[in-house]
Amino acid sequence: MIKTDVLIIGAGAVGCALARELSKYDIKVTVCDKNDDVGGDASKSNSGLFSTSATMPVGTLECRLRTVAHSMIMKICEDLEVPVIECGSIAPVLYPEQIESAKGLIERAFLNGVYDYELLPAKDILDMEPTLNPEILGGIYSPRDRQTNQFIFVSAMAENAAENGVEFLLDCKVTGMDVSDGKIHRVHTENGDIEAGWVINAAGLYCDEIAKMADECDFKVNPRKGEFFVFSNDTPVKVSHIISSVPSPKTRGVLVIPTVDGNMLIGPTADDVEDKTDRKTTSEGLESIKTQALNMVPGLHFEDTITQFVGVRPARTPEGYDIRFSEKVKGYIGISGVRSTGLTASVAIAFYIVHGMKEAGVTLERKEGWKRTRKGIVSFADKTAEEKDTLIAADPLYGKIICRCEQVTESEILQAIHRPVGARTLDAVKRRVRAGMGRCQGGFCSPLVIEILARELGIPETEVRKRGEKAFMLDK
Repeated sequence: MIKTDVLIIGAGAVGCALARELSKYDIKVTVCDKNDDVGGDASKSNSGLFSTSATMPVGTLECRLRTVAHSMIMKICEDLEVPVIECGSIAPVLYPEQIESAKGLIERAFLNGVYDYELLPAKDILDMEPTLNPEILGGIYSPRDRQTNQFIFVSAMAENAAENGVEFLLDCKVTGMDVSDGKIHRVHTENGDIEAGWVINAAGLYCDEIAKMADECDFKVNPRKGEFFVFSNDTPVKVSHIISSVPSPKTRGVLVIPTVDGNMLIGPTADDVEDKTDRKTTSEGLESIKTQALNMVPGLHFEDTITQFVGVRPARTPEGYDIRFSEKVKGYIGISGVRSTGLTASVAIAFYIVHGMKEAGVTLERKEGWKRTRKGIVSFADKTAEEKDTLIAADPLYGKIICRCEQVTESEILQAIHRPVGARTLDAVKRRVRAGMGRCQGGFCSPLVIEILARELGIPETEVRKRGEKAFMLDK
């Protein structure tokens, strides 16, 4: 039996931001997640964008939280050493009928307080981004949109929370709750029971299933599938801005995204599906992305694709953010409707909930010695020759390359494993330090990473997982 003051169910962007914010206070905070690593289901497989609230429905909670978060996010990333590129975004206007839509979006942006969201003539847009279709009629320019490594963002918040005393229980699926007399008495997991004064449902794609356990579900999560291409970092035609279709109410459409890691991400689709575990790419979806992307950036080299993947967003019916302090079940907070905007909004959602807990009468006394900052893993690949020599002199394992494609060293992999909330699977290592993310997709380095994981975790190599509960890398 584990007893805690606050139990957060879900270790995606929202759950980890909440954990970090609550770690400022002198209370016991526990996070549990069914997955083997932090990052949730949607948070680890999206576009990695920190966008303004320009296109959000005016006056909604989602819009307000995203507006607040966007002004906070750079300081938080600086404190946690999370890489961000302030590249801005461009939505090229390709057809005459899009001009009126673009003007409407400019007006909405103004109502949302985003005054630097502009409709510019074609010449100005092409001067900024010469790779675009030369036949464009103009474009919407948003200078403050940014791109990050979404997994480093989430894991950095988790690491900082753990350094400040938060306990993370991974591979720990919630299976039920004992609810009676308007209170959650016990939360059942596959690894034992948990008693908590407050239970916060930040389960994202599965928040409706957790809400049903708490008898507080009047909504449905509709999985929205998004397929992506990933290009190698040596593809000859690159963009310097995030390029997006003119946004619609449902989606920003296909994007061509320069990433902090030097390669490009292209997608997603936006297909509503029934199966929350559906992560299969489709020929139709990928062809749709290719057609739309080439219409915006005709020179793209799709032969430089190194992989494709699928992310699933937790769209909600009825739509919109819902952050609910239950009146029926004391101490239960439900969070739903947080889709791709949640990466940006997560830090504001955390402040919003903590403020609500204070309003509800929770005594939160500031902890002495709270650590604001977190040191990132120093990447070997992007250093000069002199800087590499300095790293190797301080730690000889920086001189042992494990992943040739991405120039990832043994030192970086060891750091990923031994940090707070460290990597325990091949995919967890890959997300933290990019071992296996290059052109060969782990063909060379996977056996070496398996050997390192087994050695450092003290387990047989046959027990090393790719991800999940049963995805072992080697036959037993």
